[in-house]
Amino acid sequence: MPTENAALLRPRDRDALRTELRKVAAAGIVPVVFGGEVQDRTLHLGEFVGTVTDGLRGLAVRERSGLGGRVVEQKNPIVVNDYRRDHTITHHYDRPVLAEGLRSVLAVPVVVQGRSRAVMYAAVRDETPLGDRLTDVMMQAGRRLANEIAIRDEVDRRVHLLDAAAADRSVHSAADTEEIRDVHAELRSLAQTVDDPELQERLRTLSGRLASVGSADRSRPTPAVTLSPREVDVLSHAALGCSNVVIAERLSVKPETVKSYLRSAMSKLDAHSRREAVVAARRLGLLP
Repeated sequence: MPTENAALLRPRDRDALRTELRKVAAAGIVPVVFGGEVQDRTLHLGEFVGTVTDGLRGLAVRERSGLGGRVVEQKNPIVVNDYRRDHTITHHYDRPVLAEGLRSVLAVPVVVQGRSRAVMYAAVRDETPLGDRLTDVMMQAGRRLANEIAIRDEVDRRVHLLDAAAADRSVHSAADTEEIRDVHAELRSLAQTVDDPELQERLRTLSGRLASVGSADRSRPTPAVTLSPREVDVLSHAALGCSNVVIAERLSVKPETVKSYLRSAMSKLDAHSRREAVVAARRLGLLP
């Protein structure tokens, strides 16, 4: 179970699902898209675009039941071109589906670490076959959402580590300190892979908390030096001994850009080398 800190940090996955469904709807290929999260192997439908009834809202689809339940179990996209007569699925949910007038339906699972975490549907109200373009759009949306959820899962894992470190205020061993520094650098890298500004800022906030936990002196006042997020990103990797080329690869920037951020950070910290800059940043509690 996620800790309280993790629950506060993690934006709702349902919001990310809603965003992807709206992107699919904006493509204008089908009139109806909807979906829901999977919890305890049960799909809970909660997001809808283009529906005219409330029959599907809040529906709990059990694993192996109906189209969605089959997708949850098999973890593969499934399309039915005539929902009413299809013999490959159970028909436990015919009443709300047919009341909505849905006929051709495509369901795509969002699979993270081998587990179905959500299902996205696209549908039309006639028996028109759903083409490759829709499948491509839905698969891309599913991959984006799976990546977003995977990143959020990783954030939760890091929060657990942070909570464990915070619970033990004893002096860290050298191995513990290196692990914290490595995690800090990974969090800074993760922040560059997400499009959600809120999640990106929270990742950076979490890395700042980790820097405080990894610091030997937690009573120091707020540092007078202010580094930009990118400058901290670069220094966090420099602290691990990474070369400019490696830092550039991890942060998806050019080596020249890394040099520029290093020079700027060194100037602010009144340091003459990257090592001096790292030491100064740690002294100020900007790095673990």
